[in-house]
Amino acid sequence: MRNNKNVTFSDIAKYTHFSKTTISRYFNNPDSLTLENQQIISDALEKLNYKENKVARILANGKTEFIGIIVPDLYHHYYSEMLNQILATYEEFGYKFLVFIGDEQEEIERRYIQELMAYKIEGLIIMSHSISSRELADLQIPVVTIEREDQYVSSVNTDNYMGGYQATSLLARHKCDVLIHINSLASESVPAYGRIQAFRDFCTEKKLKHQVFIREMGRNYDTSYRILLPIVEELEQNYHGMKKGIFISNDTDANILLNILIRKYGTLPDDYLIIGFDNSPISREAIIPISTIGQQIDTIAHEAVSLLVNQMNERRKRRPVLTDKPIHKIITPILIRRETTEGCQPWGEEPNAN
Repeated sequence: MRNNKNVTFSDIAKYTHFSKTTISRYFNNPDSLTLENQQIISDALEKLNYKENKVARILANGKTEFIGIIVPDLYHHYYSEMLNQILATYEEFGYKFLVFIGDEQEEIERRYIQELMAYKIEGLIIMSHSISSRELADLQIPVVTIEREDQYVSSVNTDNYMGGYQATSLLARHKCDVLIHINSLASESVPAYGRIQAFRDFCTEKKLKHQVFIREMGRNYDTSYRILLPIVEELEQNYHGMKKGIFISNDTDANILLNILIRKYGTLPDDYLIIGFDNSPISREAIIPISTIGQQIDTIAHEAVSLLVNQMNERRKRRPVLTDKPIHKIITPILIRRETTEGCQPWGEEPNAN
């Protein structure tokens, strides 16, 4: 039975003695058939060496099995790792992805969204911050956001406040004389603002000497380096001889800060402790492994795709039950202690996680 001829629904119907309508139901609504009949058709497809015509199926049922993704950049290791984990869900959910990098430019991202809609995507995952959730909700397709303003759409976020509190608490336990937080400007509606708020709350509650640096960090190495260098110079001048605990908002910038100090001193000085945020690969791969707050990126990616697929599946039902309230899932962060706060570990020893 195996040949190079394109096998049609008519061929399958003739082989199985089912109607073409029944064969169509197998592809588009398999649960409407008995398990026995599903197995008969499945066996026939194998014997006939059937190769599905994806284009024909899209034209028949209007379902593309495409999900759109917009990320702000791939410079920050968090976004590249998140994208990697999202793409890895194909094996479980069977959805393919169309990816655009928005570079935080509002009009460009609107154009990308129009392009994605033209491809008849069934859902959208947004990690960029440019377009409001109100506007995203008006797209009339399921939307899930990750770590951004999410009032009108569903989302999956880390408990940023808890993570910020964990990071600050770790530095305080090491008896730092002054605690420092470095972050980009963030609206209170953005989940990452919780990192700033937690740092301030902890230091105020414990009456600890502290300072917050809010800077636009940029989206390339050279820009971030130029921004962090004068911060280090200010710390050297204002807190010379004091033990400085630095909580920086992401692992990418934490690694740049570490590089600045190593270039200056040849190693990480004893009076500097550093903790980042994300647990992206760079925190493990840095020349001195960086303590960090693990966002459980794999879990967030899986939850985001799962949440989106559930909403897309609901819309496929003859009588869908659509919720009028967004679903917000919060993932617990994990404190991961490495050498930038714990000192050099014996060769090959695994990092600690609390």
